[in-house]
Amino acid sequence: MNVLIVYAHPEPHSFAGALREVAIDTLSQDEHTVVVSDLYAEKFHAAAGPDDVTQRLNPDLFELAVEQEHAATHDCFAPEVQGEIDRLLAADLLILQFPMWWYSVPAIMKGWIDRVFAFGVTYDFGQTWDHGVMRGKRAMLCFTTGAPESAFATDGRNGDIERVLWPLHAGVLALCGFDVLPPFIAWAPAWVEAHQRDAMLLAYADRLHNIDRCKPLYFHKLAEFDDAARLRADIEPNTPCQHRGPRTHLD
Repeated sequence: MNVLIVYAHPEPHSFAGALREVAIDTLSQDEHTVVVSDLYAEKFHAAAGPDDVTQRLNPDLFELAVEQEHAATHDCFAPEVQGEIDRLLAADLLILQFPMWWYSVPAIMKGWIDRVFAFGVTYDFGQTWDHGVMRGKRAMLCFTTGAPESAFATDGRNGDIERVLWPLHAGVLALCGFDVLPPFIAWAPAWVEAHQRDAMLLAYADRLHNIDRCKPLYFHKLAEFDDAARLRADIEPNTPCQHRGPRTHLD
């Protein structure tokens, strides 16, 4: 299996760096091919824009999706972007590894997504969700938090972690057709004892050794939605972010 780890942490000696090394060692031991995009080390440019393409469809008005589709069909992505696209398309498993900052990924990883998950490459009209371009491939998040697991419980101060992750799990990965595996979360490693951090590393190695047996997360199929993109009345909502009924914070 070909594995792409997209890694976003500025400090090589961080706990995130230790997780990355565990992934490389474990997957290599199991005879998988591992490629790492180390975004900080490679000084990946985070902002999507006109420099992402070498030839413009419209030199007078830059529209990201339009120019991405043009670049995809005319082979005119900038070398930095095309190199990452090639890595992504060659991978059977994508691991996005990062520290959770402000409920999301670091800016450099968001920029990687903006630039590499290009229109015409990872998604297109009629090619999303269970009809997505990336069907047959798998993806997983691996990240550290600054708060303990209890703070991300369904009634936790920080909110349900599954809803926090919905923009990444659903809005990026599942939308493009990936089978999205449950995330590996290292809860607040800066605030625990050394033996607890060691246990996290062992747990991550165990997860990766058994990656082929991981059951993907559930998402509703396109056929379960009506023409207004809402779940049909006969379909019971069964995800973290599709639901019916009152929401107190909107009242």
